[in-house]
Amino acid sequence: MTSHSYRFGIEEEYFLADAETRGTPRRSVKPFHADAAERLPEIGRELLQCQVEVCTPPSTEFADARAVLGRQRAALADLGRRHGLLVFAAGTHPVADWARQLPTKGDRYRGILKDVGLAGRRSLICGMHVHVEVPDPDARVALMNRLLPFQPLLFALSASSPFWQGKPTGLTAYRLSAFGELPRTGLPELFPDAAAYERYVRIMTRAGSIQDASFLWWSLRPSIKFPTLELRIADSCTRLDDAITIAALFRCLVRLAVRRPELNAGLDAVSRALAEENLWRAQRSGTEAELIDEADEEAHPFADALDRLLALIAEDAEALGCTAEVARARTILAEGTSADRQIAIFEETRTGDTSNRQALDAVVDWLAETSAGG
Repeated sequence: MTSHSYRFGIEEEYFLADAETRGTPRRSVKPFHADAAERLPEIGRELLQCQVEVCTPPSTEFADARAVLGRQRAALADLGRRHGLLVFAAGTHPVADWARQLPTKGDRYRGILKDVGLAGRRSLICGMHVHVEVPDPDARVALMNRLLPFQPLLFALSASSPFWQGKPTGLTAYRLSAFGELPRTGLPELFPDAAAYERYVRIMTRAGSIQDASFLWWSLRPSIKFPTLELRIADSCTRLDDAITIAALFRCLVRLAVRRPELNAGLDAVSRALAEENLWRAQRSGTEAELIDEADEEAHPFADALDRLLALIAEDAEALGCTAEVARARTILAEGTSADRQIAIFEETRTGDTSNRQALDAVVDWLAETSAGG
């Protein structure tokens, strides 16, 4: 185990917005996507045409991943300017109307929309996914179970979706609410072993509910494409450094759980229910949330939960060479998340004769500028 490199990869989803209105692009975005595909071979498409996805190759160094994502973000921002578009990373689009979005063409996307109907059209959300290679493929389901209690904390650090359809939501992260309209989302179920998980996938596939396990859109899942465990809980991170920090935390947690097989062993329905409650607290209050600790049956300030996490993974961060990256979680806590900054800009701008829409336009401008800056 100690010689395993725990290679990782990061996927980021971004929004496209009209540079003048900050809302849904007024013209076709097909030319933008064509140029992006030619300039960035690693580019991908998402469910809606106003979205674009990038990914990093498998890596063992966060400096390399950061350089790749920084280059991709800068290239997309430049392409956006050429096409009259803004490109930004956030969990939700502050002003765009879901009813005006066009779906991406393709059999997979058509099939999803046919299956989930209006809920798919309303899925105007962007996330960040982190893949971490697991030494033993048969251990991925057990790791999925045992890492479940850490997901609310990682989610809170990524919060970047306080607005929806041109309105403040009162939450720091609304994306999970919109995503929750789709089936097979949220926290994964607790499976007793890999055989039970494989039986579930087999039944769901034979019954026609899913085509394969990639249609299980849980916040954490074994990947069917790569030899990895995939974290899917995070909002798309406006600041690239935030994305790197969350990826580093997750990578360290995977190594920790492999290194300490007794950690969170034997989780039950109460454990999952408490994780659900913590996830709601994180969604509502972000890093201001108090998180429940099952061990002492008390709620603790987020800062205390983060300190405990960083202590747990200190050995793993040192072994993987990412001590600085995980330590930056304290900077996110001190300076605020993307959601905190968005809310502050909205409240600072919305004074006197300034309308809510003008204040939200200022938020979109900050999102685009910060995303491009890497």
